[in-house]
Amino acid sequence: MIVVVLVVAVVVDVTNFITVSDASSEAFKTATLLKTLNVNSLITGELGVGKKSIAKYILPNAPILDASNFDELLIAIESYREIIISNLENSPNIKRVIDTINANSIRVIATAKTSFYNQYVDELFSVKFDIPPLFQRLEDVPSLIEKFAMEASLLFGANGKFSIKNFKPDLSKNANSLRRQVMVTYLLQDIKDTELIDIIENYLSNKLGSNSDYKNFLYLYEVPLIRAGLVKFKSQLQLSDKLGLNRNTLRKKISDNKDYLQG
Repeated sequence: MIVVVLVVAVVVDVTNFITVSDASSEAFKTATLLKTLNVNSLITGELGVGKKSIAKYILPNAPILDASNFDELLIAIESYREIIISNLENSPNIKRVIDTINANSIRVIATAKTSFYNQYVDELFSVKFDIPPLFQRLEDVPSLIEKFAMEASLLFGANGKFSIKNFKPDLSKNANSLRRQVMVTYLLQDIKDTELIDIIENYLSNKLGSNSDYKNFLYLYEVPLIRAGLVKFKSQLQLSDKLGLNRNTLRKKISDNKDYLQG
């Protein structure tokens, strides 16, 4: 069991950017330098790595506009002295956006999911840096878990302890997936059986309709039961005894649900 006692995570300034790993620390150092320089910068990285947090740290008073909202973005460029543009790669007309930026002499911090070559982008942004995905910054993960658990504690009015059995951080979408995982796990760790029944009922309400629904949805009961049992009792032999099942019956159920029991 992992027990995380909630403390204030290592954060930077007004942002939520964690700076435990070397890569995160370097990104923050670059951002701190950019706060003192009147230059345009492009920050790249996957969804959920902290690009917007860093951009907001550099320009705390600037509005954030998505590049796909073309007309709204052009109006903002003509209305502000500083601006943050997110998802620059989604702009339908990057040349016109950059021409408008140059014509109005405003400062821009932009973000993009991936590095991409564009002549106008290269000319506008004198500083470019990339924020690596979380699986390359594993030192940041415990502090992020603490931070998200603190958010969950405040949101759900819990007691400030975060206990997770066999917790495997979901980094598939970086901090976005990890935050969702922590929030859901925090909510479920003290769930009552009646609340769990309500959740399953709500899940099934729009899915029922065929003549074999009992068989089709039996895995919702069997999979968590087998998973929990294998973790607790360590062997199929002990689990079959505790469940009152023949070993061959248990093996068949494990085989039938193998897609959910792997890993």
